[in-house]
Amino acid sequence: MLRKLAWTVAVLVITTVAGAILLRAWWERPLELPAEGLVLQVEPGDSLSRLSRRLVRLGALEHQQLLNVMGRLLGADSRIRRGEYRLSSGMTPGALLALLQSGNTIRYLVTLPEGIRLADALALIQASDGIDSILSGPDDARLRELVAPATSTEGYFLPETYQYERGDSDLKILSEAHRLMTDALTDAWQHRQSDLPYSEPYQVLIMASIIEKETGLARERPAIGGVFVRRLERGMRLQTDPTVIYGLGDNFQGNLQRKHLNDSDNAYNSYRHHGLPPGPIALPGRAALVAAVNPAPGDALYFVARGDGSHEFSATLKEHEDAVRRFQLSRRTNYRSTPESQ
Repeated sequence: MLRKLAWTVAVLVITTVAGAILLRAWWERPLELPAEGLVLQVEPGDSLSRLSRRLVRLGALEHQQLLNVMGRLLGADSRIRRGEYRLSSGMTPGALLALLQSGNTIRYLVTLPEGIRLADALALIQASDGIDSILSGPDDARLRELVAPATSTEGYFLPETYQYERGDSDLKILSEAHRLMTDALTDAWQHRQSDLPYSEPYQVLIMASIIEKETGLARERPAIGGVFVRRLERGMRLQTDPTVIYGLGDNFQGNLQRKHLNDSDNAYNSYRHHGLPPGPIALPGRAALVAAVNPAPGDALYFVARGDGSHEFSATLKEHEDAVRRFQLSRRTNYRSTPESQ
């Protein structure tokens, strides 16, 4: 009897040890993944057993139940996080479970350029891979709620490069852009020069958007800001084309005409109306905000494009008219509004 019991125990021990060895070998053996890896999408509500079945169908996993059992033993099955994961060649079952709990999902990037309009920024986001487009447009009520009490949604979103996961919404990205713009605008307001012609941060945002649209060379932002600030201080009209163009909206066909400059019904027509326009005309970057609150000193009240992306600044109307004749009425053959490089 004792000999039989001993043999039974020995068999159990051998079986257990052999099973443990085989389990460890499976646990450390790489999955059957292609050389370029595999993308695995974990949807909300996906269980480990559902994911393991999917991997079996894809030919990446053997012994589905072993993965499920190990997931339960390690508590991994209840800690799987949704998202899109890249399974790299050489990944083991153990590494797979760790990845699914990590939340280290595939990240995508979308860049909102400085000076872009909100409508174009939204279109760019919605055209990005994996975005859930839920906003109807720049006037969507959810965006209006974000920027309240401002009446225009334009301008209140910081142009930056944003990371997102597949399935994230356009609203999520713009909410982050609004948060960053609010922080940047608050910081600019707190570090503004004294005696500037602004009564609130929103006016800084408006001015920064104009500076952004008028600037070809980054280094000229403070100088352009100085011109506009001095014009405001002296009660002069800003007389800047980008505001007129923004007010025309879809009616602008690429050719700004005299009738557009004389149109008093256009609230953004800075040739006919004094002061700042009713709202921003684009998404200004951080540098434009800084230029709005720290304009360069000087006596220039005018500027005109030279045709190489830079501007000629003038203190008097006569100097400005001379510059217009030199750079606009006799345009160079390779005239351009933006520089080749900054």
